[in-house]
Amino acid sequence: YELLQEEQEDEKMTFVEDTTLEASVDEATYAARPFVDGSFFFVNGTKTPHAEVTDVTSPIRGPDGKRAVIGTEAHLTAEEARSAVEAAADAYGRGRGIWPTMALGDRVKAVETYLEELTKVRSTIITTLQWEICKNLADATKEFDRTMDFVRDVVKVLRTKGSQAFEEWTTISGVAAKVRRGPVGVCLMVAPFNYPLNEMYAMMLPSLMMGNTIVLKLPSIGGLAHVLTADALAAAFPPGVVNFVSGSGRETLPAIMGTGKVDMLGFIGGKKGCDALIHDHPEPHRLKVFSQLEGNNMAVVLPSADLDNAVKQVISGTTSYNGQRCTAIKLVYVHADVADAFVAKYAQALGNLQVGLPFGTAAITPLPDERKPTYLAALVDDAVTKGATIVAGGTKHHTLVTPTALYPVSPDARAFNEEQFGPVIPIAKFANLDEVLDVAAQSWNGQQIAVFASGNDADAATLVDQTQAIFGRINVNTAPSRGPDAFPFSARRSSAMGTMSVTHAIEAFSIEVVLAFKASAENQAIGGFLDSNTNFLADV
Repeated sequence: YELLQEEQEDEKMTFVEDTTLEASVDEATYAARPFVDGSFFFVNGTKTPHAEVTDVTSPIRGPDGKRAVIGTEAHLTAEEARSAVEAAADAYGRGRGIWPTMALGDRVKAVETYLEELTKVRSTIITTLQWEICKNLADATKEFDRTMDFVRDVVKVLRTKGSQAFEEWTTISGVAAKVRRGPVGVCLMVAPFNYPLNEMYAMMLPSLMMGNTIVLKLPSIGGLAHVLTADALAAAFPPGVVNFVSGSGRETLPAIMGTGKVDMLGFIGGKKGCDALIHDHPEPHRLKVFSQLEGNNMAVVLPSADLDNAVKQVISGTTSYNGQRCTAIKLVYVHADVADAFVAKYAQALGNLQVGLPFGTAAITPLPDERKPTYLAALVDDAVTKGATIVAGGTKHHTLVTPTALYPVSPDARAFNEEQFGPVIPIAKFANLDEVLDVAAQSWNGQQIAVFASGNDADAATLVDQTQAIFGRINVNTAPSRGPDAFPFSARRSSAMGTMSVTHAIEAFSIEVVLAFKASAENQAIGGFLDSNTNFLADV
């Protein structure tokens, strides 16, 4: 996600500094912190030492109150970035390279080898996620394990007969055909900071199994988890199949796209960044794009809702990983009849959340981006100026911000309309369902909505009918989410291009290739021969 690189907020700070909040570690914990050496350029399966590096710091403070240095990453030039895409293009060989012409079953085995190698550094990756992006132990562990499960599920689909249309010879109107999926080409993958492993691998590993080659841009925050995978990648894949680019995205990404050698963009982040990269390609008409972008998901609480359940789900939806998820609830819209009662229960539940460092069970942890509290404070200031009150939270220490709820938030407030991507929760109230429907219709968001109701509530039915052409997922009495991964994760508008799931990931990073002939005994004979003598038609 875009980390406020374009502009800084200069409004006065709203948050009260609370030095009792735990944002620093003691000497023993500080001494045991990880250090990931990323002072190398990973291209063509080789780690080449790189002199120009950037220190990677943790939002966790040492005993001196300063951000802890936990690693380094190579700071690549535009020319070095171009050499990474050249390596990927050479490995693809315009479709004739070793990797794209390899049998699908052999590519799947290579990915399985990679997973085996990756499990050797599982604990190190989990610890690094805790220190670099402040995921608590449960969330960091879940990110690694869910990622492995997702990839294994993709493998199961590929090995399941009948999972794809026209897998066997089918004759229609005198033409016999069989369909397989083939690669797109060279893929540029841009990873997010909030789920650097899970979100990226949900794109990258299905893409690899389909025969594509990869240029992976490491995020400026959250990149160390990828640095730790370089040896496993080198052990599992031919040279040039996966290549790293680290350093400034503003310097490296336009250089990569400008070569015209990128066939597909896999992008998870902000819509402005995605648009810019597409425009940087000299032939954007042939660039295939898969993107998961921004979300401004709304929870709508109707008068019939079970408020205790609504509060429980909205707490989860607004505060899981500090609200730093595209699927998080970014706006809570409550009917006026129950708004005050909901806010009282919600504020109490919010105040009960554990706030602190990510080594235990804290639900709220320090924000990775040093500048984020300033932005969040500007949203709070603006909302308060327009009539809202801080009903919970409102304090911080360094980048550890207590979850801050605002009520009632005006529709013209920034917090009502912007994706805050952090622990500031705007709560607004409505008197008429048309107000909610108008907000949904006018929003740039097309990802999800959560509806809280019970019984035979006609307004719930209206919300479903009136928003099914706006959002990709309608949740009922449940917080928004991406999972389970077998379900399609789709969106409209400025929230996505493409659908993610175990099966859709295969389709997103490949194209259908049809082998066909006029149905005849002679052609059937050659078809049978090709079945047994080509990598492309070989069973997985």
